Amino acid sequence: MTETDKPSITRRAVVAGASIGAGAAALGGTAAIAQTGAPKTFVLVHGAWHGGWCWRRVSDLLEKKGHKVFSPTLTGVGERSHLMSKDIILDTHITDIVNVFRWEDLRDACLVVHSYGGYPGSGALEQIGDRVSAIVWLDAFKPVDGERLLDVTSEFSRKGLLAAMEKGEPGRPSPKAEAFAVNEKDRAWIDSKTTPQPNGVALQPIKLTGAREKVAKKTYIRAATYPQPTFDKALAECRADKSWRAFEATGCGHDVMVDKPEWLVDVLLQVS
Repeated sequence: MTETDKPSITRRAVVAGASIGAGAAALGGTAAIAQTGAPKTFVLVHGAWHGGWCWRRVSDLLEKKGHKVFSPTLTGVGERSHLMSKDIILDTHITDIVNVFRWEDLRDACLVVHSYGGYPGSGALEQIGDRVSAIVWLDAFKPVDGERLLDVTSEFSRKGLLAAMEKGEPGRPSPKAEAFAVNEKDRAWIDSKTTPQPNGVALQPIKLTGAREKVAKKTYIRAATYPQPTFDKALAECRADKSWRAFEATGCGHDVMVDKPEWLVDVLLQVS
């Protein structure tokens, strides 16, 4: 794993009572998990076909260190797949995230989104941006105002969506875990959990006014070996923007939270 902006401990503010693990500066190998003095709150948002279940390893590690973690499952997938409907649109998933913040009274939280989660995550920030102190876009879409997921998604995903719509189905089936380059030992587990993704979320243009860019701490993580030109573009944009920190994850697939949970937790604690 390599970090593109090479942050060092000397760049971090030293707060009375806080301790920071020196291992956080060495993300390339078997670095120790970064330690912080005060408990943090994380909201982890999954991508298409997944559910809150995919964050279990990361959640367990963060909670073991005393942090508070919420990993909501968006409407129509995972344990909420019984709610699948043609009526599910992007606004539905945006509201799923917003309501976690409102009903749990969350503030000063770190919002982490994976893949498709970049769409509802960006939309949610328009309503709860003042409750978020840091964001992490994990191999995620970074949409602009008026953009539809259908316009920027991968070819296999686009074909699956159009085929499902032609059949009148409310969602499109998940590809096999192998398509996400998940490590071999976890592929059967992933395949047993993924569920169809609602079609409507990819058809609604997103409405953005710049709330995402106003968040104080912003980080983009790219899974380098997973082919997705849209994510490559997002990484390049973040590298060129000094308000973002950029990391590349190597030696793992698109589901970084499954393949490299320890490394991911190390990064999350450093940048949040």
